[in-house]
Amino acid sequence: MAEKSKIILLSGLQPTGPLHLGNYLGAVRNFVRLQDEFAGRFFVFVADYHSLTENYDPKEKQNQILMLGAELLAAGLDPKKVTLYVQSDIPEVTELCWVFNTVTPISFLERMTQFKDKASRQKENINMGLFDYPVLQAADILLPKAAAVPVGEDQVQHVELTRDIARFFNRKFGETFPESKPVLTATPRVMSLSEPEKKMSKSIPGSFISLSDSPEEIKQALRRAVTDTGPGPGRSDLPRRSDLQAMSPGVANLFGLLREFGTPEDVGAMERAYRGGTIKYVELKDLLAARIAEYFSEFRKKRAQLLKNPSAVKKIFAAGGKKIRAIASKTMREVRQKVGLR
Repeated sequence: MAEKSKIILLSGLQPTGPLHLGNYLGAVRNFVRLQDEFAGRFFVFVADYHSLTENYDPKEKQNQILMLGAELLAAGLDPKKVTLYVQSDIPEVTELCWVFNTVTPISFLERMTQFKDKASRQKENINMGLFDYPVLQAADILLPKAAAVPVGEDQVQHVELTRDIARFFNRKFGETFPESKPVLTATPRVMSLSEPEKKMSKSIPGSFISLSDSPEEIKQALRRAVTDTGPGPGRSDLPRRSDLQAMSPGVANLFGLLREFGTPEDVGAMERAYRGGTIKYVELKDLLAARIAEYFSEFRKKRAQLLKNPSAVKKIFAAGGKKIRAIASKTMREVRQKVGLR
């Protein structure tokens, strides 16, 4: 990898509705941490092209794009440190995607587990975009020649394919792109409240808590969360922070969230109650609800202010788009020359 002082970071999120706890703990919180270390070299984009591969209402797409921008800013992203832009404002990304399609073996795409997972959830809309999604993602990453990609565990396979695509291109046309590496967070995967064996997802009703939810909405969502589905409390082998697997999935998920948003005293008290067999899950859920609501109270205020002033968000998108377009144009001039189009 390049010298740390020159490394470019890039990541993106799809505009498919409000950010939820899984998005925050798995990605957004890490973005906020990284922006100081990589100020001026960190690109975050709204992946609106990617979002078209799923079922959606075209009338809502622009609102979703603006909402995601507002929520990223409300969560702490600083446009003075991070280049925030909209994917579809950069036409070069689709051009580079097509070039990458010509060097990517179909067999590599057939291995992608995310395609199989998404196709199983939208059987009436298994489109080519779902299949080709990782190649467009590679174009997103390599257009500004990003060497590091902050992602969740479920996206590591796509970043590995990006490395493969960079190698294929470099071997055929000469050294051009870096072999990007994933930057993972230490946060465990946040699971669904309703189906704790699955990842928290907006596509699973009742599975998630949005960062913008009111205290009462958070409380109601947690009240409905699944708890014990196997061995109950009163065990002497209470899992440590690094080993939640011994608990039933639903309870482990709630304790994991309490460790993220509660105080050490909260965690200690609930662990003792669990170990002693006196825990009342309604108390655990209500305590967790209060802590989550408190944690995101400032976020909710900032989000509301930004959504009342969408022109401010659009201005930030425009500035970010201008910056990435300058880089994208340079990359594509080089690519066109190397592949013989100039």
